[in-house]
Amino acid sequence: MNEILQQLSLCIEKGRVNKDSNYPADMKGMPGAVELTQQALSEGTLAQDILNIGFLPGMKIVGDKFKDGKIFLPEVLISARAMSSAMELLKPYFQSGEINYKGKVIMGTVAGDLHDIGKNIVKMVLEGGGWQVVDLGINVNAEKIIDAINTNSAKVVGLSALLTTTMQNMKEIVRKIKSETKDVLVVIGGAPVTKAFADSINADGYFHDPQGMLDYLNKKMSK
Repeated sequence: MNEILQQLSLCIEKGRVNKDSNYPADMKGMPGAVELTQQALSEGTLAQDILNIGFLPGMKIVGDKFKDGKIFLPEVLISARAMSSAMELLKPYFQSGEINYKGKVIMGTVAGDLHDIGKNIVKMVLEGGGWQVVDLGINVNAEKIIDAINTNSAKVVGLSALLTTTMQNMKEIVRKIKSETKDVLVVIGGAPVTKAFADSINADGYFHDPQGMLDYLNKKMSK
């Protein structure tokens, strides 16, 4: 069984979705993440083990390679899609309680900004890491985020901005979250965003890659 999970991890690392995928070329004709997840479940592997031994190591390698500049955003997206496709098979196990979410994360691209590729990649990585993500989409204002925090009893918010012109909206949203909620972590990201900017607007964290945010939440929220 460990062999199946190791192969699953490799498929996620390489971005192989299913057996019909042409990518990557050196794995053509082989089962992908979807088939291997189905096989593991049918053979009685615990869904939690599939997540922890199959999904997480594969995406951890991808995240570390991206952080080190060894791969680029398109490759991260391909791997995240493979994991997301296989994750659909595990969602019923989250819903039944066989797998417990680590917590809820409210995510959105801030008001005035219509870009969502980066946010969507972070969402897939967090979900693959066992977090439940409430995705509010794009062009999201503070009121919608605060309502989602209260409705979902969430303690983490992730904000994205790709335009320098919307970074000021991010500043105002962080201010309102901090003033109207209690003990909520606000993490920000996006191409123009920096740690210095995060510090200046009183955000709790900034990460330029999805794995950094996942590692931060796993460490911070486990205390």
